[in-house]
Amino acid sequence: MSRSPRAQALLDQVAGPDTRLGDLRRLAKEVGTDHALGLELWSTGDGNARRLGLLAMDKKRFDQALVDQLDGDLRQLEDPEEQAQLMDWMLANQLTKTRGAKRLIDSWEHSPSPLQRRTFWYQQARLRWTGQTPPDNTEHLLAALEARMADEHPLVQWAMNFTAGQIGTYDAERRERCVALGEQTGLYRDEVVARGCTPQFLPEFIRIQAGKLG
Repeated sequence: MSRSPRAQALLDQVAGPDTRLGDLRRLAKEVGTDHALGLELWSTGDGNARRLGLLAMDKKRFDQALVDQLDGDLRQLEDPEEQAQLMDWMLANQLTKTRGAKRLIDSWEHSPSPLQRRTFWYQQARLRWTGQTPPDNTEHLLAALEARMADEHPLVQWAMNFTAGQIGTYDAERRERCVALGEQTGLYRDEVVARGCTPQFLPEFIRIQAGKLG
């Protein structure tokens, strides 16, 4: 597929391990909103070009069809971590910017796409740790976590576990249920974390994070 001179020039500028996220954001301000260019950068397959492409896309164009297209491209990647990072970038920089896209996220709890289910759960976690008043769906979420987390796709499990950690941290009435969920599933029990980092095993995560609240 031939590229426009502008897309090729931007690809040449951002490709490579030395490009930082701050560099992409500064460049995105120069590029502005250019949906066609954003899609062209995405089509290159380069991670940095895809991040820049997402920043250039028009937030009003993010409907289910576009998300499915981008999601399908991500699922062709061999590295699940790269899939998740690019989907999280899409979430933070596009999907949380309009009411329509937020409604899409809310509809993905049972999506056939693991990346979209992961995004649903990660957004639920974000609504709690960013200091916002969480929606009144906590009981529903916790029941779903207890019923499905142990058998979910690993990408989705991470986000579900993170959501349970946020509920357990900020909702004292449901804290013991979240701790018990971690004990029951055993997720991340044996994970070794670097000094100073918070373990993902729910009983430890909740103990540490809730302790910070005073």
